[in-house]
Amino acid sequence: MRKETPVTELPEDDYRRVWDRFYEEFAFRPSVNPTTWPAIKEPAASATWSLAALDDDPDYEGLERLVAVVRAALASCVGPRGTLFALDWQHTSYRFSPQDVGGPGRPRWPLSPYPDGDYYIYLSEDFRLGSFGHPWESSLCLFGEELLAVASTEVDKVLGPPIRRSGKAEGAQ
Repeated sequence: MRKETPVTELPEDDYRRVWDRFYEEFAFRPSVNPTTWPAIKEPAASATWSLAALDDDPDYEGLERLVAVVRAALASCVGPRGTLFALDWQHTSYRFSPQDVGGPGRPRWPLSPYPDGDYYIYLSEDFRLGSFGHPWESSLCLFGEELLAVASTEVDKVLGPPIRRSGKAEGAQ
């Protein structure tokens, strides 16, 4: 992966393979209809936050903090040689090395954990951890025990407590 560039577009065959696996493993149901949300089967080790706290963020300080926290946590979890998928529903998707993007003289991170008009997904190559941004529910799901351990406390500080854990509404039995 680190050969020529730290960010590469997924070729068509990889794009189809990754998306097919995502649809199957996460029971992905894209929809603007609230009765079908959440749009994925949220894993047992997951937490989902509402992004409503960012609605009144005129200087984007909260958004910038959220993005920085999630990106740093993802990079930490995949390690110095790891790669991630950056999936943009029905658009170009990428494989990239998070250790080699962002910062001066480096390519930008593809996409954002914040869903800006479409589903934005970061996934480790083995699908064990990642993020799922839902643009219509205005939510962010982080999954994978390691990612949650690294990011949850800081995400709580930006967004408040999760609305769901392990796919269940907070307070639900």
